Amino acid sequence: MDPKVLYQQKRMTIPEAVALVQSGQTIGVAMAASEPPGLLAELGRHADRLDDIKIWVCLPMRPYDFNTNPAVVPHFFTENWFYGVADRKSHQMGRMSYTPNNLHRASTDKLAATKGKLNVFWGTATPPDSRGFMSLSLGLVVEKQLIEAADLVVLEINENLPYTLGDTQIHVSDVDVVVENHVPLYQLPSVPPSDAERQIGGYIADLIEDGSTLQLGIGGIPNAITPFLMNRRDLGVHTEMFTDGMVDLYEAGVVTNKRKSQWKGKMVGAFALGTQKLYDFINMNLGVEFQQGKVTNDPNVVGRNYKMISVNTALQVDIFGQVSSQSIGYKHFSGTGGQLDTHRGAQLSEGGRGIIALRSTARDGQISTIVPILAEGAEVTVPSQDVDTIVTEYGVAELKGLCVRDRMEALIRVAHPDFRDWLREEAHRLGIVPRVVVAGVTLPD
Repeated sequence: MDPKVLYQQKRMTIPEAVALVQSGQTIGVAMAASEPPGLLAELGRHADRLDDIKIWVCLPMRPYDFNTNPAVVPHFFTENWFYGVADRKSHQMGRMSYTPNNLHRASTDKLAATKGKLNVFWGTATPPDSRGFMSLSLGLVVEKQLIEAADLVVLEINENLPYTLGDTQIHVSDVDVVVENHVPLYQLPSVPPSDAERQIGGYIADLIEDGSTLQLGIGGIPNAITPFLMNRRDLGVHTEMFTDGMVDLYEAGVVTNKRKSQWKGKMVGAFALGTQKLYDFINMNLGVEFQQGKVTNDPNVVGRNYKMISVNTALQVDIFGQVSSQSIGYKHFSGTGGQLDTHRGAQLSEGGRGIIALRSTARDGQISTIVPILAEGAEVTVPSQDVDTIVTEYGVAELKGLCVRDRMEALIRVAHPDFRDWLREEAHRLGIVPRVVVAGVTLPD
């Protein structure tokens, strides 16, 4: 059948498409900038006829009635792989819960828990080309797997989406319903780094050699690294998230991908989140390859890259080397995402390194982020046995292979000076690193 005719046969309005959802069903949703804003906004308007609806989301970008409006929320329960800002408030309403995961297995494990069943998938895509192929565009982390599992696949078509290449293509014949919503794309502005973040960026850049392959996480610290890499040569990109900083490095001739051991000549990632500059760059770009999260974030795949450098951020690191990046004590903050995937993968790589970066203090210098033990209830994102390199604005602590006593000393050197004595005293008081006692005499530090 003519793809144009098939497309028109499957076309519905957004209210008509949402009306197909029935009580008791589960909806899987595309993540981050790939989320379908028209369908999600409409869902709350159907609350009166719906009950016991489960929604799987990951890093939602916008607030919606189904998870923020107290009059609507009781009809829905949201299971979230990675919290955004609005989700931290929604969590307090008791109708949202975090799903622990490592990103490369997020959808695999979720579907295993439901015996491979998913009622509905909602995502976004570009308009079809002359042969009926659409691009899933900005996200490929969980989307393909959820599409294959769903009984009903609905795509929100947006002509503003970039047509990305790789494993992003889907034919109109493999979709049940299309709706159109040509709205501006969600953009994540690049926030200028603070002085501390610039110092951290400089230390990290010193650890990155020519020919390295990079994975950079989200936030001010990864953004701060870019200016310090302008004199490097032939860097490559194998990342979870494409960012604006990667475009800057490519346009400066720093990223060439020539020395990569996989997908040579191409930047590889699973989703994109940034400004229009990034979205324009990835549009129909043969040098940019999107692969599913189960591929990009598989530690064994990551580890096959030469000189793989993984950079992620954290909230707290303790003397044991345990890293918490997803909660502040009991309070859930974000998620593991692909941090442990890429951190482990980088250490499997020849010449690779897993870097965890954080500012030495929080709350305007009131508390130390280097702590004797993680805050009570804190979720461990990177276990102590996996920790490699910790960077603050005070320097680099290389912890791999060190005993706890030596880890303490290395971390004290990169902690804020105001908290260094406190860290040592607490380690002694708690017995984590006891004071040296010889013949009944306690020796000074």
